[in-house]
Amino acid sequence: MSADTVTPFLTFTHEEWGKLRAATPLTLTEADLARLRGLNDMVSLAEVEEIYLPLSRLLNLYVVATQGLHAASATFLGNLTAKVPFVIGIGGSVAVGKSTTARLLQALLAQWPNHPKVDLITTDGFLYPNQVLEARGLLNRKGFPESYDQRALLRFMADLKAGQPEVQAPVYSHVIYDIVPDETLVVRRPDIVIVEGLNVLQTGDGHPDRLRTFVSDFFDFGIYVDAAEPDVEQWFLARFLTLRDTVFQDPNSYFHKFAALTEAEAITMASNVWREINGRNLRENILPTRERATLILEKGPDHRVRSVRLRKL
Repeated sequence: MSADTVTPFLTFTHEEWGKLRAATPLTLTEADLARLRGLNDMVSLAEVEEIYLPLSRLLNLYVVATQGLHAASATFLGNLTAKVPFVIGIGGSVAVGKSTTARLLQALLAQWPNHPKVDLITTDGFLYPNQVLEARGLLNRKGFPESYDQRALLRFMADLKAGQPEVQAPVYSHVIYDIVPDETLVVRRPDIVIVEGLNVLQTGDGHPDRLRTFVSDFFDFGIYVDAAEPDVEQWFLARFLTLRDTVFQDPNSYFHKFAALTEAEAITMASNVWREINGRNLRENILPTRERATLILEKGPDHRVRSVRLRKL
């Protein structure tokens, strides 16, 4: 472990972090892991043991401590306060492995006795419908901050943190590339909520006339999944090729028209998408939020977490 006096983070190597697992048991099987992995993600059970189990132990300690604070407040207020979930935000680039990280933590945290109910929300559900994005000229900026219904997302987070007995979120489909009409995800009094999305750690663009409350204001713990941009770009290209051979083959897929692309054509198109959209969003909006995280998972070219940075208390 290293602690540089000019940084607010403690840095752990893969091996150092793995030792912090202590006696935390591994409850996932290979079959479980296969179900939780994202497309082209190569996380192994060994990495679950060495990286994600210690992280689940740390988060459990945070959750228990926070529950104790809420109990103290409830005692002071005469038990008038509603049950409030512990909220974990997970941010990072497209194709960096946020979704796999979120699903793994959901599965692992649900095994701890203090908080068996763990819900997972993706901010994709709060994207404006394609019809709205088209009308505003934003369809090619989907994933950029302005493509989200920030007010609806903030209302959801505020209700969640207010302890409302039931909170609903819109549902997004990657097959139709749009919000699913008349479908919602209902969240009912969870112990933990994981909120995963590209820009969840963002605090705005500095304009005083914009929103002064941000999604990250509601987080108890923020995680940023990090990797060098050239590596993430290669993972994005590989994922696009896999999608071309799988999801894009579905006639109902928004991207079905790309299923017949040759490999060279698919690589060219994916490279353009990265250069014009995903890479720009990473550099302009996502990467600048990294240092706001409580914990940063730093991945190497092999997609394996090689170091962990934990914010000092």
